[in-house]
Amino acid sequence: MAGVSLKCGDCGALLKSVEEAQEHAELTSHSNFSESTEPVLNLLCTACSKPCRSKTESDLHTKRTGHTEFIDKTSEATKPISLEVPKVGATAEGAVTATTNQDEEMVVPEVDKKILEELESMGFSTARATRALHYSGNAGLEASVTWIVEHENDPDIDQMPLIPANTKVEAPKPSLTPEELRAKQQELRERARKKKEEEEKRTEREREKERIRIGKELLEAKRIEEDNERKRILALRKAEKEEERRAREKIKQKLEEDKAERRRKLGLPPEEPSVAKPAPVVEEKKSFLPVRPATKAEQMRECLRSLKQNHKEDDARVKRAFQTLLTYVGNVARNPDEEKFRKIRLTNQSFQERVGALKGGIEFLEICGFEKIDGGEFLFLPRNKVDIAVLNSSGSELDSAIKNPFFGIL
Repeated sequence: MAGVSLKCGDCGALLKSVEEAQEHAELTSHSNFSESTEPVLNLLCTACSKPCRSKTESDLHTKRTGHTEFIDKTSEATKPISLEVPKVGATAEGAVTATTNQDEEMVVPEVDKKILEELESMGFSTARATRALHYSGNAGLEASVTWIVEHENDPDIDQMPLIPANTKVEAPKPSLTPEELRAKQQELRERARKKKEEEEKRTEREREKERIRIGKELLEAKRIEEDNERKRILALRKAEKEEERRAREKIKQKLEEDKAERRRKLGLPPEEPSVAKPAPVVEEKKSFLPVRPATKAEQMRECLRSLKQNHKEDDARVKRAFQTLLTYVGNVARNPDEEKFRKIRLTNQSFQERVGALKGGIEFLEICGFEKIDGGEFLFLPRNKVDIAVLNSSGSELDSAIKNPFFGIL
């Protein structure tokens, strides 16, 4: 079957002639065309005689104008396509004659002259205004302007529309009187105002939903924060109770030891054999065993408690001393090979103000492993005596002493 159209291989558009293919190529830069046996549709609107070249174009026309009836004249207009390139010297009139040389005579459709003049006064060309009025069904100035805006990129927007001479065209609708025009403008403004109000209400609803969502997220975050705070307080109270229990046990043990010592000095026998054994024997055995982190931790806790008791009138200074000690042991724990972190000058003014002048500060460092050297001028922790477990234990005790508000009360 002979080809009846040219098909663009880039976008699939069907074109009636080589001229249309050239115009399509200039507008889109597409260059892949091939001869096709698929004809270009010629759907003629029965209401306004607008020809539609595809089903999509007829659907758009129906959507814009409401016209739904079309006459399929594809078979009448389909002819084998000529692949000859038109001559360069051909005039526009010759091209029109070649493309419209059919049995039917093509004429310019009748449109509302008054609306046409109004469109021309707005700056639109006669061809563009005539095309807009014709394809909008002479629906009025607003419909024509809308059609022009929607089709301003059409390649034939400035070509005068042509329809078969024997096509029945609906009589153009009379143009609006000034009063009707003002009423129409007022209606359009009212419609635009209502649309704007609806859009603002919709936007406000979206904003309100967003505010509610953010509020819920903030409430949930606050609830989680409060739960975490309650857990922290419960853990702190538990630690305080444990601290009090250990303090009471230690006081009780000290009282039992004092009582046993008094009975011994008076030459009295112990009240119970089970009570007489533990204190001295256990302490004596501990002195021969290697120092374990647990024992060191107890010594550190007692040292820190003593430091706080000795300077309880200046809580800020005690807290600063605890923080300074935590910095010293933390630096050594993180950098055990750095000698500068393992050596402290006792005469350093900052050290003296923060730690050295407080009773118990230097003792705490000595429990951690620091030793006095050079006649007591420096505190030094030898590399081979660095015990990470002891340093971690000291850090935990210092952290507890800083954060626990009841530390050292008993």
